[in-house]
Amino acid sequence: MDLSLIASTFETLRLMPPSKLTLLEAQTLASAHVPPFPPDMPVLLTGVDSVELALQIIKVLLTVYPKEHEVNWVAGQNSKGERLNDFQPSTFEFQRSTYLYIPSLGEGTSFESFAEIVAHLRAPDGCPWDKEQTHQSLRTHLLEEAYETLTAMDANDSDDMSEEFGDLLLQIVLNAQIGSETDSFSMTRVVKGIYDKIVRRHPHVFGDVKLDGVNGVLQNWEKLKEKERGEKKEDKGLLDGVASALPALTQALEYQARAARVGFDWPEVDGVLDKVREEIEEIKQAQNLDEVTDELGDLFFVLVNLARWRKVDAESALRGTNIKFKKRFAYVEHGAKKQGRNLSDMTLEEMDALWNEAKRTGL
Repeated sequence: MDLSLIASTFETLRLMPPSKLTLLEAQTLASAHVPPFPPDMPVLLTGVDSVELALQIIKVLLTVYPKEHEVNWVAGQNSKGERLNDFQPSTFEFQRSTYLYIPSLGEGTSFESFAEIVAHLRAPDGCPWDKEQTHQSLRTHLLEEAYETLTAMDANDSDDMSEEFGDLLLQIVLNAQIGSETDSFSMTRVVKGIYDKIVRRHPHVFGDVKLDGVNGVLQNWEKLKEKERGEKKEDKGLLDGVASALPALTQALEYQARAARVGFDWPEVDGVLDKVREEIEEIKQAQNLDEVTDELGDLFFVLVNLARWRKVDAESALRGTNIKFKKRFAYVEHGAKKQGRNLSDMTLEEMDALWNEAKRTGL
């Protein structure tokens, strides 16, 4: 890397050299999937020596930067500014002395800058509320944000998802900051831990293991986790890693999925359907509340298994039905108000007529 060319590059661009700058050989992006640098800092890529490399760089940059973000190509005394989505490889000469200058995407666009403001919240001159928080006090907030994120995902609302993922990220970074202050763990340890786990559990991607489809991946995943438990000398079973705080439907699905990965499963879906019919009959024969409760639990469990066989997430399916019920019932309430009546004064047949009307409208 010829560092002497950096000053002349900014002279060519007629820009003052920035107070901070990421300097990289362009070749580091040749096989990258995302930019290996924070977007809130200006970047200078050196040695863009081919059209193929330039195209790969643009592809990588577009995973983070907007299409209209303007960059500058520099070769000697010549420069050319253009938006990322306007890149025309035939209009510029690419050689070892060709640089690409990428201006900052703006304040607050990197993970590092976000971690900094969270740390500031906890600093002596930070926020009184944030400074008082502990891992335990943040539990309810983490759960609430997770459910709000799921709601946005269920609605398939991209704007809400973007906002809610941010709120969820705040909970993770805030807990990591607390861990750092108590010298128990840091954000770096969190990231490194999951980085290593992903590499370790994907030998078919990052190693030379050959696996057959999704089922092969999941079965190997469980084998690797079993091996990890053995190396840690943990006296835990296959299902012990499923969080006890999960919603019951999600927990049942995870139990069944994990058991199925090691072969504990019906050979065909017909066995599951037979089990559904069997559980319904047992409910009919139940003699008291305890028996009904027990048999209903069994029915719920096998219905989750049926959902798994049909590749349906039971929790999401029930959540969707809840949303549908809420909308239709609101239609019934609105219909009663239009008639100047209270729901409690209406007959079931009258409410059912409004319910069916709601269904016909597509609710």
